[in-house]
Amino acid sequence: MKKHYIRSWISLKNGEVFLNGDSFFQNTEEIDLNHFLKSLYRHLKINYTKFFKMDALSKLAFLATEVLFLHHRPDKETALVLSNSASSLQTDLAFYDSMNGFPSPSLFVYTLPNILLGEISIRHSLNSENMFFIKESFDANLITGYTSALFEESNNPEALCGWIDLHNDEYDVFLCHIAQSGRYDFNEESLKKLYSTSHE
Repeated sequence: MKKHYIRSWISLKNGEVFLNGDSFFQNTEEIDLNHFLKSLYRHLKINYTKFFKMDALSKLAFLATEVLFLHHRPDKETALVLSNSASSLQTDLAFYDSMNGFPSPSLFVYTLPNILLGEISIRHSLNSENMFFIKESFDANLITGYTSALFEESNNPEALCGWIDLHNDEYDVFLCHIAQSGRYDFNEESLKKLYSTSHE
Protein backbone atom coordinates (compact mmCIF):
# COMPACT_ATOMS: atom_id res chain seq x y z
CA MET A 1 0.00 0.00 0.00
CA LYS A 2 1.33 3.45 -0.95
CA LYS A 3 2.01 5.89 1.84
CA HIS A 4 -0.17 9.00 1.98
CA TYR A 5 0.49 12.48 3.30
CA ILE A 6 -1.39 15.62 4.24
CA ARG A 7 -0.60 17.86 1.27
CA SER A 8 -2.54 20.90 2.46
CA TRP A 9 -5.22 21.84 4.97
CA ILE A 10 -7.64 24.67 5.59
CA SER A 11 -9.69 25.97 8.48
CA LEU A 12 -12.55 28.48 8.51
CA LYS A 13 -13.85 29.85 11.78
CA ASN A 14 -15.00 33.21 13.19
CA GLY A 15 -14.44 35.15 9.98
CA GLU A 16 -10.92 33.86 9.38
CA VAL A 17 -9.49 31.47 6.81
CA PHE A 18 -6.16 29.74 7.37
CA LEU A 19 -4.43 27.76 4.62
CA ASN A 20 -1.63 25.46 5.79
CA GLY A 21 -1.55 27.36 9.08
CA ASP A 22 -1.07 30.78 7.44
CA SER A 23 -3.72 33.50 7.38
CA PHE A 24 -5.37 33.53 3.95
CA PHE A 25 -8.42 35.75 4.48
CA GLN A 26 -9.96 37.66 7.34
CA ASN A 27 -13.25 39.46 7.71
CA THR A 28 -14.02 39.59 11.41
CA GLU A 29 -15.89 42.90 11.01
CA GLU A 30 -18.72 41.10 9.23
CA ILE A 31 -20.01 38.75 11.89
CA ASP A 32 -23.00 37.70 9.79
CA LEU A 33 -22.35 34.37 8.05
CA ASN A 34 -23.88 35.40 4.71
CA HIS A 35 -21.73 38.52 4.55
CA PHE A 36 -18.63 36.48 5.36
CA LEU A 37 -19.44 33.95 2.63
CA LYS A 38 -20.07 36.66 0.04
CA SER A 39 -16.89 38.54 0.94
CA LEU A 40 -14.78 35.38 0.64
CA TYR A 41 -16.47 34.52 -2.68
CA ARG A 42 -15.65 38.01 -4.01
CA HIS A 43 -12.09 37.79 -2.68
CA LEU A 44 -11.56 34.57 -4.66
CA LYS A 45 -12.95 36.22 -7.84
CA ILE A 46 -15.05 33.19 -8.67
CA ASN A 47 -17.71 33.20 -11.36
CA TYR A 48 -20.00 30.30 -10.44
CA THR A 49 -23.65 31.35 -10.44
CA LYS A 50 -24.81 28.10 -8.80
CA PHE A 51 -23.03 29.23 -5.64
CA PHE A 52 -25.86 31.65 -4.84
CA LYS A 53 -28.44 28.84 -4.92
CA MET A 54 -26.60 26.70 -2.35
CA ASP A 55 -27.41 26.56 1.35
CA ALA A 56 -24.83 27.93 3.80
CA LEU A 57 -23.32 24.51 4.59
CA SER A 58 -22.65 23.82 0.90
CA LYS A 59 -21.27 27.34 0.44
CA LEU A 60 -18.79 26.72 3.25
CA ALA A 61 -17.70 23.45 1.63
CA PHE A 62 -17.51 25.04 -1.82
CA LEU A 63 -15.37 27.99 -0.70
CA ALA A 64 -13.10 25.88 1.53
CA THR A 65 -12.30 23.53 -1.35
CA GLU A 66 -11.78 26.45 -3.75
CA VAL A 67 -9.02 27.74 -1.45
CA LEU A 68 -7.63 24.29 -0.63
CA PHE A 69 -7.27 23.38 -4.32
CA LEU A 70 -5.81 26.72 -5.45
CA HIS A 71 -2.34 25.28 -6.05
CA HIS A 72 -3.08 21.56 -6.47
CA ARG A 73 -6.14 20.63 -8.50
CA PRO A 74 -7.65 17.35 -7.23
CA ASP A 75 -7.38 14.11 -9.15
CA LYS A 76 -10.72 13.06 -10.68
CA GLU A 77 -10.74 10.02 -8.37
CA THR A 78 -10.25 12.03 -5.17
CA ALA A 79 -12.40 10.43 -2.46
CA LEU A 80 -14.49 12.63 -0.15
CA VAL A 81 -14.73 11.68 3.55
CA LEU A 82 -16.34 14.41 5.63
CA SER A 83 -18.21 14.68 8.92
CA ASN A 84 -20.05 17.06 11.22
CA SER A 85 -22.30 17.08 14.27
CA ALA A 86 -25.26 19.21 13.16
CA SER A 87 -25.98 17.40 9.88
CA SER A 88 -28.06 19.83 7.76
CA LEU A 89 -30.08 21.05 10.76
CA GLN A 90 -29.87 24.76 9.89
CA THR A 91 -31.39 24.16 6.44
CA ASP A 92 -33.83 21.58 7.84
CA LEU A 93 -35.24 24.21 10.21
CA ALA A 94 -35.46 26.81 7.43
CA PHE A 95 -37.36 24.30 5.28
CA TYR A 96 -39.66 23.46 8.21
CA ASP A 97 -40.43 27.17 8.64
CA SER A 98 -41.20 27.47 4.91
CA MET A 99 -43.94 24.85 5.35
CA ASN A 100 -46.10 27.49 7.05
CA GLY A 101 -46.68 28.78 3.54
CA PHE A 102 -45.49 27.12 0.34
CA PRO A 103 -42.62 24.68 1.08
CA SER A 104 -39.46 25.77 -0.68
CA PRO A 105 -38.13 23.16 -3.18
CA SER A 106 -34.79 25.02 -3.27
CA LEU A 107 -34.38 24.47 0.48
CA PHE A 108 -35.62 20.89 0.36
CA VAL A 109 -32.74 19.94 -1.96
CA TYR A 110 -30.27 20.79 0.81
CA THR A 111 -31.95 18.90 3.67
CA LEU A 112 -29.22 16.24 3.61
CA PRO A 113 -25.61 17.05 4.54
CA ASN A 114 -24.18 14.83 1.81
CA ILE A 115 -25.52 17.23 -0.82
CA LEU A 116 -22.36 19.27 -0.25
CA LEU A 117 -20.36 16.25 -1.45
CA GLY A 118 -22.27 16.48 -4.72
CA GLU A 119 -21.58 20.20 -5.01
CA ILE A 120 -17.83 19.61 -4.55
CA SER A 121 -17.90 16.71 -7.03
CA ILE A 122 -19.72 18.77 -9.68
CA ARG A 123 -17.38 21.74 -9.28
CA HIS A 124 -14.21 19.62 -9.57
CA SER A 125 -15.59 16.93 -11.92
CA LEU A 126 -14.92 14.18 -9.39
CA ASN A 127 -16.06 10.60 -10.04
CA SER A 128 -15.09 9.13 -6.72
CA GLU A 129 -16.15 7.42 -3.52
CA ASN A 130 -17.70 9.65 -0.88
CA MET A 131 -18.97 9.36 2.66
CA PHE A 132 -20.46 11.77 5.19
CA PHE A 133 -20.46 10.86 8.90
CA ILE A 134 -22.46 12.45 11.70
CA LYS A 135 -20.37 12.50 14.90
CA GLU A 136 -20.59 14.50 18.10
CA SER A 137 -17.12 15.97 17.52
CA PHE A 138 -14.21 15.72 15.08
CA ASP A 139 -13.06 12.10 15.12
CA ALA A 140 -9.56 11.81 13.64
CA ASN A 141 -9.51 8.05 14.25
CA LEU A 142 -12.68 7.52 12.19
CA ILE A 143 -11.50 9.76 9.35
CA THR A 144 -8.05 8.18 9.05
CA GLY A 145 -9.41 4.65 9.41
CA TYR A 146 -12.11 5.01 6.77
CA THR A 147 -9.91 6.96 4.35
CA SER A 148 -7.03 4.50 4.69
CA ALA A 149 -9.43 1.63 3.97
CA LEU A 150 -10.56 3.43 0.81
CA PHE A 151 -6.95 3.84 -0.32
CA GLU A 152 -6.34 0.13 0.26
CA GLU A 153 -9.51 -1.19 -1.35
CA SER A 154 -10.04 1.20 -4.27
CA ASN A 155 -8.17 3.20 -6.87
CA ASN A 156 -8.56 6.54 -5.10
CA PRO A 157 -5.09 8.17 -5.25
CA GLU A 158 -6.16 11.16 -3.15
CA ALA A 159 -8.81 12.20 -0.65
CA LEU A 160 -10.44 15.27 0.79
CA CYS A 161 -11.33 14.63 4.40
CA GLY A 162 -12.26 16.49 7.54
CA TRP A 163 -14.95 18.34 9.43
CA ILE A 164 -17.54 20.87 8.29
CA ASP A 165 -20.09 21.92 10.87
CA LEU A 166 -22.76 24.64 10.90
CA HIS A 167 -25.44 25.44 13.44
CA ASN A 168 -27.11 28.76 14.30
CA ASP A 169 -24.69 30.45 11.85
CA GLU A 170 -21.69 29.26 13.89
CA TYR A 171 -19.34 27.34 11.63
CA ASP A 172 -16.24 25.23 12.03
CA VAL A 173 -14.47 23.92 8.94
CA PHE A 174 -11.28 21.84 8.85
CA LEU A 175 -10.45 20.06 5.59
CA CYS A 176 -7.32 18.23 4.46
CA HIS A 177 -6.15 17.26 0.98
CA ILE A 178 -4.51 13.82 1.28
CA ALA A 179 -2.12 12.78 -1.49
CA GLN A 180 0.96 10.67 -2.21
CA SER A 181 3.26 13.56 -1.34
CA GLY A 182 2.98 16.22 1.31
CA ARG A 183 4.28 17.82 4.47
CA TYR A 184 2.89 15.50 7.14
CA ASP A 185 2.23 11.78 7.37
CA PHE A 186 -1.48 11.00 7.07
CA ASN A 187 -2.36 9.49 10.41
CA GLU A 188 -4.58 10.14 13.43
CA GLU A 189 -1.90 12.02 15.37
CA SER A 190 -1.18 14.46 12.52
CA LEU A 191 -4.88 15.17 11.98
CA LYS A 192 -5.43 15.74 15.71
CA LYS A 193 -2.45 18.07 15.88
CA LEU A 194 -3.48 20.16 12.86
CA TYR A 195 -7.11 20.34 14.02
CA SER A 196 -6.05 21.39 17.53
CA THR A 197 -3.62 23.99 16.15
CA SER A 198 -6.38 25.49 14.02
CA HIS A 199 -8.56 25.91 17.12
CA GLU A 200 -6.10 27.65 19.45
